[in-house]
Amino acid sequence: MKVSETPHAPRWFIPVLLYAALASSVVTSLGTLLVPFVATMYNIPVSQAQWMFTVNLLVGAVATPIMGRLSDGPHAKRLLLIGLGVIVVGSVVATFAPNFTVFLIGRALQGLLFGTVPVTIALARRHLGAAASQPVISTLSVTVSIGLGLGYPLTGILAATFDHRAAFGFAALVVITAAVGVWRLVPAGPDPFAPRTPFDTTGAALLGLGLALFVLWISEAPSWGWLAPGTLAALAFSLVSLVLWVVHSVRAPHPLVNLRVVRTPDVLLANVTSIGLGVALYIGLSISSLVVQAPASSEYGLEVPLLWAGFMMAPLSVGSLAANRTVRVLSHKVDMSVFLPVGAALMTFASVLLWLDHQHVWSLALGLFLFGVGIGSGYAAMPALIARSVTVHQLGSAVSFNQVLRTVGGVIGAAVSAAVLAAHPSESTHSTDEGITTAFGLGVVFCSSVLAALVVHAVMSRQRRTPSP
Repeated sequence: MKVSETPHAPRWFIPVLLYAALASSVVTSLGTLLVPFVATMYNIPVSQAQWMFTVNLLVGAVATPIMGRLSDGPHAKRLLLIGLGVIVVGSVVATFAPNFTVFLIGRALQGLLFGTVPVTIALARRHLGAAASQPVISTLSVTVSIGLGLGYPLTGILAATFDHRAAFGFAALVVITAAVGVWRLVPAGPDPFAPRTPFDTTGAALLGLGLALFVLWISEAPSWGWLAPGTLAALAFSLVSLVLWVVHSVRAPHPLVNLRVVRTPDVLLANVTSIGLGVALYIGLSISSLVVQAPASSEYGLEVPLLWAGFMMAPLSVGSLAANRTVRVLSHKVDMSVFLPVGAALMTFASVLLWLDHQHVWSLALGLFLFGVGIGSGYAAMPALIARSVTVHQLGSAVSFNQVLRTVGGVIGAAVSAAVLAAHPSESTHSTDEGITTAFGLGVVFCSSVLAALVVHAVMSRQRRTPSP
């Protein structure tokens, strides 16, 4: 009998999985708002302090596909506990770090947070079955945007009231409670139905190196220079590693990521959309955060104190949660693939709104809310599309690869934003209104491109399904 047909889970299994994913995603919000605090605390330039964000993404890009593949094995609960434990250690190290080097080590350990969501999704599919797990998987998939909306206000309050150490200490406590819940309420013991295939060490090394170098290239190119030797070398070695990984994965009997599965229409659609929406989301988030805290003299800044700046991101969380509830209700009547163009359309509308009017609190809040609804609709549909196209024992690696592409899209969005702002300097430390408007305009370009591609795909798919007379 297949494991997907024999769900056995305790009463609090679903809430504890959601809490574990949410706790990990809250740690994600400890980057953008705290960069100025960290720079002042350790007496370093802001450009150097940005590494607290870069090193977190580097480790996340490497760890996510590895954790996703291991979650397909028999010890998914143990893997989740180890991941949460490493995040706790990283949070404690960052809290008490005596210098910036030690602080970066803590931030690197926290990078495992990107790999915990695919593990929770694999556990949900395994213990709830294919049908019952679909709404849970959709909710788990949007915990990143929900966590950002919750984490930003908490980070702002703790940092403004105390300092950045209080925010990292609070993160450690939250993740500890999540680990205790997983230990007590997630079914224990190895899964007898899970395959015990050898781990693809070569594939993990090639993919990890390629992703790490790509994230490094796209993150640091604006400061290093796009044509600098180090920048070009990072890009070249990244492409070589990724090409070798593709060749190896096609030939390997048990690859880290089954590219034949990734090739299926639903999975490919989810992955391509994931990159495009990830780029647009992080452009909107990073630029909106700057607009909120910039002084009124910049012609665009809202000059909101740090204590309240985090609350400006709360509409994103509200929109994501509302979209997830709506998708769960409509998923019984509407095919999940429909929510991808719907989400892209809402994000396009939000991008246009922020591009045309970002000097008012109401327009920024409405834009972020619509961003949340759009990303919540798209992210809720992606894992469901993947889950119906792969077996339960391939779900972890397939979803983790989708998560990696989201991360890569986010890094591209952050790097593009930094490059645009650097090209529009002002006499102060803030960008010009032209730079802010241009960055928001690029968000419109990415969103509308994804929307156009999804509409074309939907039309072509409908024509293929329509029988000829």
